[in-house]
Amino acid sequence: MKRVFLLFLFCSSFLYAQTLTVALAANVSYAIDELKIAFYKKYPDTKLRIIIGGSGKLKAQIQHGAPYDIFMAANMRYPEALYKQKIAITKPLVYAQGALAILSQKPRDFTQGIKIVTNAKIKRIAIANPRTAPYGKAAQEALERAKLYQKVASKLIFAESVAQTVTYAMTAADLGFIAKSALYSAKMQHFKKGTHWIEVDTKLYTPIDQGIVLLKHGTNNKAAKNFYAFILSKEAKSIFKKYGYNTL
Repeated sequence: MKRVFLLFLFCSSFLYAQTLTVALAANVSYAIDELKIAFYKKYPDTKLRIIIGGSGKLKAQIQHGAPYDIFMAANMRYPEALYKQKIAITKPLVYAQGALAILSQKPRDFTQGIKIVTNAKIKRIAIANPRTAPYGKAAQEALERAKLYQKVASKLIFAESVAQTVTYAMTAADLGFIAKSALYSAKMQHFKKGTHWIEVDTKLYTPIDQGIVLLKHGTNNKAAKNFYAFILSKEAKSIFKKYGYNTL
């Protein structure tokens, strides 16, 4: 009888658990586990489903009817487009400001800063697709402003997302333009600043304001509204700071 009762409680809690789906920009994948832990402490009965991808691809999925409740993009342009189309029901707000870094698996001489890309020993440079990934666009902009893009265009290999540039930097490329947030994950903390990576001068690219919106699919979803409010809270901002983001 006791086992039956416990099974009943388990099934009941599962049935009544609030579920929400978040479309998440790839660069936030490094911080999301800690964000989830903090959120679950406040809302233990919530079931959170995370879909990670390039912001441009996630936006396209949402436009084609993907049942996502919240969109956390790597820029403001994509959420603003969804808001204008009335697919998003809240005006886009900045939840964090991202930063760009250059990563090498091997120790490098980074004293030249971004000009390291012109080094003859650097044969392949990974960046996210500038057409769909905001961090890829920022990387391209930085190279152009530094008047280096044409010099290294033949070296560039393009990843689907900024998270994939990390993989490329570890395997197929000599350098990768990545989200600084990746360097704060447990797997990446052994890489040393100035030896394996440097920050890209923020004057070389437009600030990466990352926007969040509540989507039409989540209109009547209380759990989605709770998560939306949490991401904009001081507690969430403190977590973002731990992962190299600036918060406004």
